[in-house]
Amino acid sequence: MKLHDLTPAPGSRKNRKRVGRGPGGTDKTAGRGHKGQKSRSGAGKGSFFEGGRSTLISRLPKRGFNNVGTTYEVINLNQLANLEGDTFDRAALELAGLVRRKNRPVKLLGRGEVSRAVTVHVDAASEAAVRAVEAAGGRVVIAQAASEQTEQAG
Repeated sequence: MKLHDLTPAPGSRKNRKRVGRGPGGTDKTAGRGHKGQKSRSGAGKGSFFEGGRSTLISRLPKRGFNNVGTTYEVINLNQLANLEGDTFDRAALELAGLVRRKNRPVKLLGRGEVSRAVTVHVDAASEAAVRAVEAAGGRVVIAQAASEQTEQAG
């Protein structure tokens, strides 16, 4: 036996049925019957169709609160006090493991104390956090405010 003598077992391979391609039992309506929604290509109503009435999800009562505001990555002053260095931007905070989600803005909050002068570059900060950092001799740079100042200057 050679390689060219190999063939599949009889009956194991079958040609694909090409419906709607002429006589032979699958022409004309191609097994779909006459007209109607189910005879069209792409037909079907979807798995959640309920006969035209309001869907179940729209009939159920809505409860709770859906927050549509900005979700921040939060950093507190006591976390900054544990880090080495005096300038913290997003890259430094990510490296330290304080910022995990890269698509969220960073906000500085005032829990804890900071005892040395630090410069913090964040997207937002609470007033208490800004006062505490400035009282220690440092400063808080808010990213949007910095970009607005450069636009006004330019």
